[in-house]
Amino acid sequence: RNFTFRSREFEQAELEFFVHPSEREQWFEHWQEQRLDFHRSLGFDSEHLRTRPHAADELAHYARAAVDVEYLFPFGWQEIEGIHDRGDWDLSRHSEYAGKDLSYTDEQSKERFMPMVIETSVGMDRTCLALLCDAYAEETLEGGDTRTVMRLHPSMAPLKAAVLPLSKKLSEPARRLAQDLRKRMNVFFDVAGNIGRRYRRQDEAGTPFCITYDFESETDGQVTIRERDSMSQERIAIEGVAAWLRDHVDP
Repeated sequence: RNFTFRSREFEQAELEFFVHPSEREQWFEHWQEQRLDFHRSLGFDSEHLRTRPHAADELAHYARAAVDVEYLFPFGWQEIEGIHDRGDWDLSRHSEYAGKDLSYTDEQSKERFMPMVIETSVGMDRTCLALLCDAYAEETLEGGDTRTVMRLHPSMAPLKAAVLPLSKKLSEPARRLAQDLRKRMNVFFDVAGNIGRRYRRQDEAGTPFCITYDFESETDGQVTIRERDSMSQERIAIEGVAAWLRDHVDP
């Protein structure tokens, strides 16, 4: 149900952050801000992200406080990450059942205390699903055609660019350009079909930039770079393509 949102097997990334008891609330707030900023950095629409504190009757037995990072899926707001103030539950239980003192002594102050734990736990599968939901768009173009496009942030797109020779006769120099760019990033090479259809295929795959090698490229040493979302085009020198992509893929 709801595609991969709930599955029997899933990937999860967790962080356990140990803090002094007096700094517990401060670090709990810190990690809420840090994790929300992380999700924003992936390119999510900020209006599709929120944090939701747990009510007292929602808290797990180990948690003193909890906040979910939620994304607005097509099927409603759902959790993609949880941030928990676990107090000293973990280490005190380990100490109790292992029969060992797991408290910590600060070398400077000589104070001995049981560390508190702030935990973040993010669902990798859910985050990937949220990225796909956020990026997918269908738009009507002039003339009535519908364009399907994955508006992935360039840093998140599997393919950073595609090199498209305007004609098969230009395949070899265009292929050399693609091979050179592959030393730095994932670049696709496509010669099949007319240029418009190749643009559309890359739009659907989420490729942020298409590089067209045309007959003028042979004489002026330039190529045309097309931006996925705006479909705007820019003419630049072939030797400057790698630097241009580097600046635009992860600015």
